[in-house]
Formats: sequence, C-alpha cells, structure tokens
Amino acid sequence: MTDAPLTPREADDALAAEYVLGVLDLSERAEAEARIKRDPAFAALVTDWEVRLSDLNDEYAEAPAPNLLPKIEARLFPKAATSSPAWRGGLFGWLSGAVVAASLVLAVLALVAPPQSELVAMLATPDNRLAYEVSHFGDTLQVTRVAGVPAPAGQVHELWVIAPGEGPVSLGLLQDEPLVVTYPAPPEGHILAVSLERDGGSTTGVPSASVILMQRIGDDA
Repeated sequence: MTDAPLTPREADDALAAEYVLGVLDLSERAEAEARIKRDPAFAALVTDWEVRLSDLNDEYAEAPAPNLLPKIEARLFPKAATSSPAWRGGLFGWLSGAVVAASLVLAVLALVAPPQSELVAMLATPDNRLAYEVSHFGDTLQVTRVAGVPAPAGQVHELWVIAPGEGPVSLGLLQDEPLVVTYPAPPEGHILAVSLERDGGSTTGVPSASVILMQRIGDDA
C-alpha cells in the first residue's frame, strides 16, 4: 500500500513549512520568495508556519558558545622546543592566534549570513503579462518567471546578455524552474534580452527569432 499523493493545498503547506525551516536549496528558496510576493494565499501559509514555529525555542535557555579557539590553536600550531627568544614565540603565537581568529570570524559570517539576493532587472512586457525577475546571488545570476506562462510547445525562451559594442551571448534557456547560471552582475549599459526560439535554443549563437523582452541595466524597468 502506497501513500496517497499530496493535494495541491497539502503540497503548498509543506513547501511553506520547508521555507520557514530553511531547508530549501538556493533556487527553491528564491522561487518560494517570488511566489510569496505574487500569491497571497501562499504568503499566508508562510506566515502561519512562522507563527506556529516561533515558540520552539522558548523552553531553552540561552547558553554561551564554548571557547574553542585554544583547542584549535593547539592543533594547528603545536608548541615545540626551541632555542629562539621567548619574545619571538610570543609574537608568533599572537600572530597565529590573530590569523585563526580572523579565519573563524569569516567562516562564521559565511555560515550565518548567506549571500543576499540583489535585483538586477525585471524583464517584462508592457502589460506585465510575461515577466522574468533577474537577481544576483554572490557569483551567480538567477532568473525566475514571476508572471505569464512558458513558451508554446516546440519553442523556448532564451536569455541573452549584450555588452556595449559586443555581440549577444546566451546565458541559457528559461524553463519552468528558475535558471541559475554562474555569471557576474551585469554592469550598467549591458542589455538583458529574452528571445523566442525553437525548442533547444538558437543554433546560430545569436537570437534567431523575435526578441520579446529587453532591458538595459541602469534604465528604469
């Protein structure tokens, strides 16, 4: 006997819970955040889970974090017999401790403060019936469809970046799932565009069909 599949309502409720618990990967979390902005019913589910889970830590008293730095220093820089002057060992110990401490701070910041998304562009038709949100995460771009539907059967939307005075470069095909690609945030003056291509994308290295969305970075959306 197998479990019955989740209803759409149950699937949305589970997704909202996973979002609040922080167990979604980067692309899933970005898609959930985009949906919160456009779907009041889903946003309400997220708020409900935030309220339901807010009391989980109430029964636990705050405890100071253990001081692990001495043990880490002892493993990384074991003391050895030396004929060097005492001041030299003290200086080396101070420097090594400072290096380790700085490394620990950077590691903690990397774990506690994940890269924040930054909106790069909103590619949309004048009536906003089709729109793609382009965000920057660290060294990646993420492109999420926030309005409209996919390309018709047998066709696909393809994303392009065009630097001033240069030819267009394809960044990938836009499907149902957000497109995540390793690419720096395009500076002002670069153009982002979406073309309608045959299934599989352009085979010529340039948009081979009509460009349906376009925005120059730095211009108002």
